[in-house]
Amino acid sequence: MRWSGLRGHGRWGAALLVVLLLAQMTFAMVTTALRQTPTIDEPVYVGTAVVQWREHTLRYNPEHPPLGKLLIGAGVGPAQPRLEPPLPADQGLLGRRLLYESGNDPWRVMLFARLPVIALTLLFGLVVFAFARELAGVAGGLAALALYAFSPDVVAHGSLATLDVPAAGFLLTAAWLAWRARRRPEVYLPLAGAALGAAVATRMSALAAVPVLMALAVVSVRHARPGARAKAFAGAGVVVLTALAVVWAAYLVVDPRLRWAPQQMPDLRGLRGVLVGLLPLPEPFRDGMRLQFALENRPWQGFLFGHLYDGSRWYYLPAALLVKTPLGMLALWAAGAVAVAAVPRLRPAAPYVLLPAAVLLLAAMQGHRDFGTRYVVFLPMFLAVAAAGVLAAGRRWAPASVAGLVLLVAVSSVRTYPFYLPYSNEAFGGPANTRFRLHDSNVDWGQDLGRLAERLRERYPGQRVWLVYKGSGVPAHYGIEAADPRRVPESRVHGLLAVSDSAAAKARGPLAELLADSRPVEDVGHSITIYRR
Repeated sequence: MRWSGLRGHGRWGAALLVVLLLAQMTFAMVTTALRQTPTIDEPVYVGTAVVQWREHTLRYNPEHPPLGKLLIGAGVGPAQPRLEPPLPADQGLLGRRLLYESGNDPWRVMLFARLPVIALTLLFGLVVFAFARELAGVAGGLAALALYAFSPDVVAHGSLATLDVPAAGFLLTAAWLAWRARRRPEVYLPLAGAALGAAVATRMSALAAVPVLMALAVVSVRHARPGARAKAFAGAGVVVLTALAVVWAAYLVVDPRLRWAPQQMPDLRGLRGVLVGLLPLPEPFRDGMRLQFALENRPWQGFLFGHLYDGSRWYYLPAALLVKTPLGMLALWAAGAVAVAAVPRLRPAAPYVLLPAAVLLLAAMQGHRDFGTRYVVFLPMFLAVAAAGVLAAGRRWAPASVAGLVLLVAVSSVRTYPFYLPYSNEAFGGPANTRFRLHDSNVDWGQDLGRLAERLRERYPGQRVWLVYKGSGVPAHYGIEAADPRRVPESRVHGLLAVSDSAAAKARGPLAELLADSRPVEDVGHSITIYRR
């Protein structure tokens, strides 16, 4: 059912529900952004964004393409932050210089930096609604939008000046436009290519979707023009060429002369090195891929269900999703995937909804950094669309069941407010217990340093504080006067011990001994635990 199929009151009622769902999402994201200190990755992106706009240089953060940072920089610009020279060589120190060493208010700078991502997240919600509405009518669109708007992962990462949600949303948009190209390929395939290019120009991991979108372009053209095999492959070429043009444009906006003089790039050998060298993309992009592969080869540690391990686990992301996805959402994802694949009138949409999600998930599972479900934040987008298919299955029980499950998702999401990053569903004990099963951006990404400062001022004024903090914030800037307990003998550590939960999850040696002899007294934002010694 389209808008034209609704009577006047029904159309206005559906529009009102769309506005209300996006309004509550806006409230959740903005109020969350206002209270969170910079997460680990944000200072790098924000500092790089400012330098890209002002200095027109690609020297910082080459491991990620520039488009997402250009968008973040467009938000930071009106804040007019100062950046004291000289610029440090290290990108982490650049972010610290901007936020804490140039006389800026980090709360204000970070809010302005996060606003473009919040706006994009809301726009992608409209894409979810439109895509699902075309498959399952207005009711399906509303159900999909509700799942998206109440997704703890989407709200959490849509509130941050990072690249995960923008890249995922651009990929969803590309798939939706490829679907629309089944009717008018000459209009929608170039737009699909532009959205795909925007995704690749934001995160290199989006490259995994390029062959999928090429195949979808062929399918769409053959549906629109039966028998036109040559035109079908030409459609795939249009998608790729447009995507390439967008990636090149993103780099040229930063530096029209593409000046690039890297100090030292890792030597990437074998087939991967050959393929990277053959990519028809700017040299900074290719070198960024070499850096990404070098990062993958580092000796990372993971933490899953209380077990600390070296390397990665292929099942990490599915297991983490099981913990961090609302139970009603998991049920609707599964039912929707079955419906899209099984219901005859929905089956043509399966390659556009399920195939990109599956390919991107498999690609993400090959990674060596088990750091969080943010690497698969595209799943709450694509599978929200798939979930709408349950309403198109023609079962009597479907409307009531979908409404009930969406309500459960909404309740679970509202209950975790404003602590979306450490969300766990009720089967795993809620956000207060996520730290026992997962770490890093699943729980504690440095976001609660400001809340810790408030807690110490309000409840423990004048007490001796020891701090083990995992993040990019500067504790002293928020009024936290604390020492690192790992740098003194254990016998000298008395008073309050505040420890980031990711540090506690990976504790070994002196820190593990300190925690064993300490009594937890409360947690801050479900990401930092305060102990008494």
